[in-house]
Amino acid sequence: MTVYLTSLLGGMMIGLAAALLLLLNGRIAGVSGIVGRLALGIDRATNLAFVLGLVSGPLFYRAAFSAWPLVSITAGWPLLMLAGLLVGFGSRMGSGCTSGHGVLGLARLSVRSMAAVATFLATGVLAVALLESFTP
Repeated sequence: MTVYLTSLLGGMMIGLAAALLLLLNGRIAGVSGIVGRLALGIDRATNLAFVLGLVSGPLFYRAAFSAWPLVSITAGWPLLMLAGLLVGFGSRMGSGCTSGHGVLGLARLSVRSMAAVATFLATGVLAVALLESFTP
C-alpha cells in the first residue's frame, strides 16, 4: 500500500489545486488553457503562479522525500516531439486537455468532458497497441 502513497498524495494535491482555482477564481484548471492564456498575457499573475506551481513539483518532492522523482523515458526525441505536437493540437481541437476535462469536467458531469476523456483513453490504448506491435 505504501508504494501508492506518493501517487495518492499527488492526486489529492491536483484535486485540491483544481478545486481551489475553481472556487476562488472561477477558473477551470486546464493546463493547456492556462499556458495559452499566459502566453497571450491574459491574467498573468494567476496563470504564472499556477504554471510555477506545476514546474516546482519536483522540488517539493525532493524536499519531502530527499530524492528526485524517478522518471524513465525510453522513447527518442522525434517521437516525443511528435507526441507533444499531437497532444497540443488535440487539446486545442477538443477545447481542453486531460486536466481540464478529466479532473474538473468529469466532476461537473460535463457530457463534453465525458466524450473527451473517452477519446483520450481510447486513443492512448490504440497508441500503445500500435507502438507495441512495432517494437521488437
